[in-house]
Amino acid sequence: MSSDDEADPELVELLRQHFQGKLAVKEDVDTGVLDGCEYIYDNCIDVAVDMRASKAAAETIFNKMADQGYSMSSWSEHELHPKTKDEATVDFIFTMDLLNFSFWSELPEDERFAIEYRGRRWTGYWSLVAGLQRALEEGIPITDPQFWRDERECNLEKLRYIFRSCTDEDMPMLKERLDCLQEASQVLYERYDSSAANLVDAADGSAARLVNLLAQDFQCLRDEHVYEGRTKPVRFLKRAQIFVADLWACFESQSFGEFHDIDKITMFADYRIPQILTSLGALYCSPTVTAAIKDKKLLESGGKLEMQLRACSIWAVELIRREIKRQHPKADINAILIDFFLYDTIKEMEAQGKEPLPHHRTRSIWY
Repeated sequence: MSSDDEADPELVELLRQHFQGKLAVKEDVDTGVLDGCEYIYDNCIDVAVDMRASKAAAETIFNKMADQGYSMSSWSEHELHPKTKDEATVDFIFTMDLLNFSFWSELPEDERFAIEYRGRRWTGYWSLVAGLQRALEEGIPITDPQFWRDERECNLEKLRYIFRSCTDEDMPMLKERLDCLQEASQVLYERYDSSAANLVDAADGSAARLVNLLAQDFQCLRDEHVYEGRTKPVRFLKRAQIFVADLWACFESQSFGEFHDIDKITMFADYRIPQILTSLGALYCSPTVTAAIKDKKLLESGGKLEMQLRACSIWAVELIRREIKRQHPKADINAILIDFFLYDTIKEMEAQGKEPLPHHRTRSIWY
């Protein structure tokens, strides 16, 4: 056989990899979150997005982020967030986002659940992070899925100690948080060799696939609800999405944080972002909703009003993102960074006593 007839070795190798499935085509995976939220936005009557105010908010947000140099690296600059970047960090972030829900209190600021750590008093989400860091310093392996499986070690009493408050109020929903850890430990044990890093690897670099895996395998992360007139459940997937976003930001889009489709992640529908979107005028609430929020009435989780607030918040941030990209095509921006920035902003306003209006009240494991 002449040299002209010899097969190109590179071509042979490419064909071999293809047939062995190693040349994974980056298929277009979607979480379905935006579709469901757009449906509610199109069909709801109690909450709306103000287009003109959204465009103004987009410019305000872009300028403030630019002035502050706000970027994915801002995540690691927070005092309590992990500074290392290894498998133990993945465990920390997974634990953090399993428990990342429902910190609000009806009590005054000086009486609400809080954790004293590093000479400061932490409330809300930061009380969770402070509690985890304090536990690790005390030698309690709270971020180890194997620890969660041992009911003699990881039980309600231990969790109450780990998240012990410097006030008389306990961390809300401690039993539900224990349930989340125990369910997650079982799923990780059965499917991922008790490793959160293996779970991340199973997504093969796709943010959307990782979100879908989390929602599929972990019932406590399956944040989807039925909305009238729609046959498919509407997905919000707040904690599943924020886990992916935290990985991306912590690892700065490298290693465990490298996702080729990170822009598939939406804003994380909680009770803080609707609050600041309303103050910016981007979100409009009917008198009924406004009165319920101002009177601090409990909105039912998965109820019509609560779902409208969450869906329209996601859609508003998506429109803000699109407007920023339209006006500033070279801007390195996505819904994650907008969400992080808005959350940090409303927490600063809260600390300064400048909250423009209360946040809505819903008690659930979803946020």
